[in-house]
Amino acid sequence: MAQIIQTTTAPPAEIEVDPVTLDIIENALRNARYEMDEVLFRTALSPGIREQHDEFPLIADPEGRMVAGQFGLSIPALLDRFDGTVEEGDVLLTSDPYSCDGAISHANDWLVVMPVYVDGRVVGWASMFGHMSDVGGKTACSMPTDARTIFEEGVVIPPFKLYAKGVLNEDALRIILNQVRRPDWNRADLNGIVAACRTAGRRIQELCARFGADTYTSALQALLRRNHDAMRTLLTTLFADGETLTFTDYICDDGVGNGPYELVLSLTRTGDKVLLDFTGSSEQAEGPISYYLNENLARMFFGIYLITVADPQILWNDGFYPLIDVRIPDGSFWKPKYPAALNARNHGVGRIFDLFGGLLGQKTPDLLNAAGFSSSPHFMYAGEGFQLYSIGFGGIPGRPIGDGPDGHSLWPSFTNIPCEFLESYYPLRVERWETVADSGGAGLHRGGNGVDVAYRFLAPGTIAIHDDRWLTYPWGVNGGEPGARGRKWIDRADGRKEILPSKVHDVPVRPGDVLHFVTWGGGGWGDPLVRDPALVGLEVRRGLLTAAGARRYGVVCAADGTVDEAATGDLRAELERTRPEPKVFDMGPPMAEILARCEEETGLPAPRPPARA
Repeated sequence: MAQIIQTTTAPPAEIEVDPVTLDIIENALRNARYEMDEVLFRTALSPGIREQHDEFPLIADPEGRMVAGQFGLSIPALLDRFDGTVEEGDVLLTSDPYSCDGAISHANDWLVVMPVYVDGRVVGWASMFGHMSDVGGKTACSMPTDARTIFEEGVVIPPFKLYAKGVLNEDALRIILNQVRRPDWNRADLNGIVAACRTAGRRIQELCARFGADTYTSALQALLRRNHDAMRTLLTTLFADGETLTFTDYICDDGVGNGPYELVLSLTRTGDKVLLDFTGSSEQAEGPISYYLNENLARMFFGIYLITVADPQILWNDGFYPLIDVRIPDGSFWKPKYPAALNARNHGVGRIFDLFGGLLGQKTPDLLNAAGFSSSPHFMYAGEGFQLYSIGFGGIPGRPIGDGPDGHSLWPSFTNIPCEFLESYYPLRVERWETVADSGGAGLHRGGNGVDVAYRFLAPGTIAIHDDRWLTYPWGVNGGEPGARGRKWIDRADGRKEILPSKVHDVPVRPGDVLHFVTWGGGGWGDPLVRDPALVGLEVRRGLLTAAGARRYGVVCAADGTVDEAATGDLRAELERTRPEPKVFDMGPPMAEILARCEEETGLPAPRPPARA
């Protein structure tokens, strides 16, 4: 455990902070958190951070609990595993998930943690991690889909002092950067992360100078208590005492031919507290899809989901963590044993939101969303003098409040790399970037459509793909239908069509080849037969549905979206009479049928059942 060196050892005084001061400090911290983002975006070189914002800032109290940011787990986990002193001017760096209990989840994430001192005392912490586009290893972008151990995934940095009392450890950084393919990018991105943390440190020191350090730290405790009390009310309102809810979903495969992997999540409320239990999930994967889920990260995901859908006005910070117990079995998909490969944990990151949607909505219909986030699709392209790492998007699920957006990020706030940027800096052309009509699940509220991005390559190189939902379906709810699966293929310049698996790397491409990167649609919410026919016709006119797809809603219309009202009435009456009883959860066909028809429907062999230890 780290030894925090402070010249002022007296504990901070507890002060009653008036509401106006509390509001000023809260909003100043929120602004500082966004300023951290902007500092990094303006200094990073990799498009994954600069354009897509694959980074996560955090501002914490003296104990390392987040008071502003997106991830509230990195600081305590890292300090618990760091064997050394922490002094003013120090900056810690790590990229080893196993050395910080999964505070970061794969070696591409470089985590920086910095203490903030005022008058010799730690008044808080600033932290940020960002996804480095490459950290070495056997394939460009360092995410080999066939990796069995973390040793295949590039340089893994143990926790150490990047800066000691303000002095950069040049030798250590030189050794690290010697392992990566784009050291200029990594250096710039890392410098930006450090600069962002130092910016947050200055803002904290300015608040302490303005209000006094004791008032500042007391305000942080007030914000944490407020969140705790609000979440306690929310938990006791939404979940019955003593009742257990359980939901199961699947990761399709692990990149080396095994799957599907069963993911089980249960929730039990006892008094003021809730237990999240991942017992029953599959054992860790042979391939690199296992997700080392830090317990605080599980709490964070739960809080994000619950607060966002139930009461967005609640301040999101770490204050509610004592209300959530977490149980994750060792050696499971969610807690693999060292040295399991971890680079493709992005599917678990996405699927946990689907799990929460199915779990929390069972007894609270207003919280019941369809499936849709499901994964975080990655596309990579590398060759002589260039390297691209990028994040794609599928369809967002239909929800109680409305349709799911098409080809969008559910969480966090990632954005697309502009086509103009890609075509300016890489030897490719984006020939198509459009939603796939009918791919969103039908429902009163339609699931968001997936997207078809067609990349024409202008130079030889290799590509890699990380995606899921090619075998299982993003399920619909309350009578809504499942969304469509994702698909990937290359139209070769010589006229051949080559179907690709959803997890593959080092696929050679030549000039003239076109990759179609088609993502999955979100599941539908509610009965599609009560969706407004005029809206269905409008979406046909806009290309979001086809005239044939409109019939899933019982709507008869022409290709231009003109609705035949009489025929629509007849069709809806016939469908209402002949269809089976609508399901609360429509997962698509049974798993045995999905596997039996896999190759016929997808062009890919069915995965093998995962071997058990």
